[in-house]
Amino acid sequence: MKPFEFILGALAVWRITHLLAAEDGPFDLIVWIRRQAGSGFLGKLLDCFYCLSVWIAVPFAFLLAKPWKQRVLLWLALSAAAILVNRIVDRIAPEQPVFFEGPEEKAREEV
Repeated sequence: MKPFEFILGALAVWRITHLLAAEDGPFDLIVWIRRQAGSGFLGKLLDCFYCLSVWIAVPFAFLLAKPWKQRVLLWLALSAAAILVNRIVDRIAPEQPVFFEGPEEKAREEV
């Protein structure tokens, strides 16, 4: 496997994992999936970026490597790379602005 393929695989694993674990998705589809998953195994899996990256990396490892030993090592390496990317992105991403709305002022009636 070429280094470029590993980098692409790692970024793809990060992107899909981030989408499923932390984003709403188009038309709030991912939010709906997380709600349907509930609090069981699948629901807990979708709440944990680290856990989810392990499972998302499996198909990528099977596509990118041939011998089973390479697949196992690549599986873990892709998950680890996605976690590292996530940590870097969390550190450099700007904080979301805090929205604050003050109390409404009543309009004074002129007499």
